[in-house]
Amino acid sequence: MVTIREVAEQAGVSVATVSYVINGTRRVAPDTLARVRRAMAELDYQPNSVAQSLRTRTTHVIGVLVSDITNPFFATLVRGVEDAAVAAGYSLLVCNSDEDLIKGNAYMRLLLRRRMDGLLIAPVRDGASPAIQELAKRRMPFVFIDRRAAGVPADAVLSDNVGGAYQATRHLIERGHRRIGIVLGIPGATTTEERFAGYRQALEEAGIPFVEELVAWGGYRIEGGQRAAAQLLSRPEPPTAIFSTNNQMTVGVLRELFLRRIPIPDKVAVVGFDDLELAEMVIPPLTVVAQDPYEIGQRAFELLLERLDDPGAGGSREIRVPVELRVRGST
Repeated sequence: MVTIREVAEQAGVSVATVSYVINGTRRVAPDTLARVRRAMAELDYQPNSVAQSLRTRTTHVIGVLVSDITNPFFATLVRGVEDAAVAAGYSLLVCNSDEDLIKGNAYMRLLLRRRMDGLLIAPVRDGASPAIQELAKRRMPFVFIDRRAAGVPADAVLSDNVGGAYQATRHLIERGHRRIGIVLGIPGATTTEERFAGYRQALEEAGIPFVEELVAWGGYRIEGGQRAAAQLLSRPEPPTAIFSTNNQMTVGVLRELFLRRIPIPDKVAVVGFDDLELAEMVIPPLTVVAQDPYEIGQRAFELLLERLDDPGAGGSREIRVPVELRVRGST
């Protein structure tokens, strides 16, 4: 096994200088830094990560907890985190809560025990979690992604959910629709509440009464979206347009319309929240509110890194990443 002393000899520097490079504990001249890294690569030197973390009290590992890793939105978000983290010398440990509160709590406690430097969290439902409260008490640096937990003052990087839902609903109103069904995700989740608020805002501004029977719940799942669409389409007076507030549920809505042989947009117009590769491939192409999950992931890691560099910084910050209405054939 190659030792740190052999690296120092190869690079022509002291053992202490190699240690500074490995642990990042002192600034090293660029040419010296390059020589040490070249020597480490040539000798295939692997630092003892356990000993390193004990010395520096850091692991250079970030925990990421998402609610559904099978959802392309979260897969892209994690990729954004990963690219930013790797560039900064960090690794990721990714966990999937599967929208399950018990599972989410268990993973957060696991990440705490693993001595992560910080966490990025998409909370389950309204985020009323004992584990999140525990994180706050321990002053573990963390940033909410996509959603936030109600009543927990922490940094967050989120989409413009209200604005996006408002644009989608307003677009349908401008197309002449008055009975607009909405498929919502999970009660209490901030994404659900905000998108519902944008929908209602657009209706109110247009003088269209809110109708409770035009609301259906899909649980952020394909099957749930299909059930919600079936419920809406079975009303005595069904909607002429459906706004689905998540990409997975939108797939379910499209499936139900296909099975019922209901033409889009001639009989029912459809708008989804989230863009998908298949959105331009289906017939007709799908109108969507496009989010930027990659940007959310990158900005969230950058925010977390700022917290790690300055743990005493006060106040919580919220970044809203813009969304874009992309009008296609489904409306």
